[in-house]
Amino acid sequence: MNIQWYPGHMTKTRRMIAEHLKYVDLVAEVVDARIPVSSRNPDIDELVGSKPRIIILNRADQADPAQNRAWGDWFRAQGFTVLETSAKDGKGVNQFSTAARAALKDKLEQWKAKGQVGRPIRAMIVGVPNVGKSTFINQVAKRKSAKAGDRPGVTRGKQWVSVDASLDLLDTPGILWPKFEDQSIGLNLAFTGAVKDEIMDVETLACHFMDLLNRRYPEALGRYKIEADPEAQGWELLERAARKRGFLISGGEPDTERMSKILLDEYRGGKLGRFTLETPEDVRREETETEAPRGED
Repeated sequence: MNIQWYPGHMTKTRRMIAEHLKYVDLVAEVVDARIPVSSRNPDIDELVGSKPRIIILNRADQADPAQNRAWGDWFRAQGFTVLETSAKDGKGVNQFSTAARAALKDKLEQWKAKGQVGRPIRAMIVGVPNVGKSTFINQVAKRKSAKAGDRPGVTRGKQWVSVDASLDLLDTPGILWPKFEDQSIGLNLAFTGAVKDEIMDVETLACHFMDLLNRRYPEALGRYKIEADPEAQGWELLERAARKRGFLISGGEPDTERMSKILLDEYRGGKLGRFTLETPEDVRREETETEAPRGED
């Protein structure tokens, strides 16, 4: 399943981010804590360059706590300041100002030496669609100043949000990249709702997700009264779950389309439990495999 989604406004967003970097002191990248690498646009590193960075592990309440810590260590080792948040209920967002000051420690000392005391920190908020950027900004500003929604592509234009006299935020639309070279990245984004369900076959997506649960999080299958089965494929588990739920169509066949929508909705709603779909170890393993020398022909 080759997932490609790059509406015209994405090109405009990329250009807007590049043009407005000169007006901000740091860039805060909101990522989904369940898929911290898959939900990072590789273009952002190139666009932002050496600007101080904060990685905001949002939806940390839906991810494995141990993996949240592991990912925090992983990003800090790369020189990022890291903040765990649950923007939906506001947990962790009050620490953003502190995190921003930590990321700008050297710059703040320079401002002080130049007598620029009281100058507000200007932070650009970036990220792929539907990772909770607008909700995060609303929580930081303690008001609904940025338009928030639970579907990708709600925020279309740039907007400045003044939090207080010491902090200004620049909200930006979500930005994806033209093509997901790694199918697992496209699937992870689709699982979590970062790309629209309308552009793909929901049953195919659900089969992939059932296969993932079967391999890595078998305990989650208990919600559907089915057991992990190393020999079963995703579509077989989807059919079993549909039968257990009583989702049948004419002839007694399982209604896998209905089951697919329920499965993905319940996962995105946090009803399957707290787990992370990718780990730092996965990334290290992939990097090792990529760097491994090829054998002689």
